[in-house]
Amino acid sequence: MAKSTLTKKKKWLIFGGGGVLLVVMIVASLGKDNTDAIKVETEKVSLQTVIHKVNASGKIKPETEVKISATSSAWIDSITVNEGDNVSKGQHLISLDRKQLLANYNSTASSVRSAEARVKQELASKKRIENMYEQNLASDQELEAIEASYQIAKSSLEQAKSALESRKDDLDKARIVAPQDGIVTAVNKEVGEMAVGGMFQAEVLMIIADLNRMEVIVDVNENDVVSVELGDTTEIEIDAFQDTIFYGVVSEIAHMAQTSSMGSAEQVTNFEVKIWIIDVPDGIRPGMSATANIITDKKENVLAIPIQSLTVRPEGSEKAFGKGKKPTGRPEEKKKAKAKKMEELVFLVADKPGGVLRDGKMSEWDEKKGKKSKVPKDGQVVHIRPVKVGISSETHYEVLDGLSEGDEIVTGSYRAISKDLAHNKAVTTGADDEGGKKGFSVSIKTSKSE
Repeated sequence: MAKSTLTKKKKWLIFGGGGVLLVVMIVASLGKDNTDAIKVETEKVSLQTVIHKVNASGKIKPETEVKISATSSAWIDSITVNEGDNVSKGQHLISLDRKQLLANYNSTASSVRSAEARVKQELASKKRIENMYEQNLASDQELEAIEASYQIAKSSLEQAKSALESRKDDLDKARIVAPQDGIVTAVNKEVGEMAVGGMFQAEVLMIIADLNRMEVIVDVNENDVVSVELGDTTEIEIDAFQDTIFYGVVSEIAHMAQTSSMGSAEQVTNFEVKIWIIDVPDGIRPGMSATANIITDKKENVLAIPIQSLTVRPEGSEKAFGKGKKPTGRPEEKKKAKAKKMEELVFLVADKPGGVLRDGKMSEWDEKKGKKSKVPKDGQVVHIRPVKVGISSETHYEVLDGLSEGDEIVTGSYRAISKDLAHNKAVTTGADDEGGKKGFSVSIKTSKSE
């Protein structure tokens, strides 16, 4: 009797375990579709203002900056201003030693007086020979010779006078004055030092700049400079003035490129762009670092999508890997993808599988295959939607074609958009998860009775 009871219990345990296993398989099967569905973030396409900006960094410099040098070499006798002083046009700045310059001037003045005496002498001789020639007492040869001597004397006088003017100019410039109004931004010499002058290798003694008119000089990449134009409005951020935006206008664009790291993999080609600062703040200094956002275009009330929602796929990708399937990464699939032209697209949220709207035409879709697609109950799928985009801001693209206002598109995650999603792929949003997944647990109690 006990043996019969034990046999019955074993049967019940076997049947009960089989039933539990069946229930678990059913629950797993019901939850499989939800497991396959990719969780995404979505957003509806709306009208926005898209502002395209070109970002570049550089330094602040005065619009007008004059470097003061000496025209001739001399010792510095005095400096009347200090760095940071305001000066006006014509104000005395530096005095150079005049002894050598004055000696040169006096020597040249003496040469002028000698040349003038020579001219007088030659003129008197010329008149005497002319009188004698009229009386047939001088020959043609003597007349021509005295005429030539007179012209040579006049020429020597002119040369001496020119040299005297040059020496006088050097003497006058021993007293250096300010060529414009401004602020002394640098004093490079001290009293008693030699000021090396000349036309080609003159030393900079002092720098005067007008700090009321400042500009930002930035380097713009060759890919961006084509969209920059004279007069473009610019937002300027100066490192020394935190959380403050200044405004400027593009005043000059270089025609010659500046190439750095030439011949290497890091070679960069930039163009220098000058931006005039409209309202110069107090306390600004030449050499400060600044960042400029040049506004090259602005579109108001246009369809716009977030930058991260735009991706690329091989043209016709909905056919390459089957309806609702994603690439497996096999070499043959990669080869096909590379051979095809890439297209820009977004993933549009839809209630059921369907075709692709491309260039205004809907592609064919097999309804029978669509019914076989594994879409969770009350779930959604995504369709690829090729789009054409225009200008971009820091966060959005302008949409030229392919979408309408109110269309719901996928905006995240990055992995889903760039890799996981495919045409007619099942998705779930945060709202779907909030509804909760229905499930249950099964517990089995067994007892061993003797």
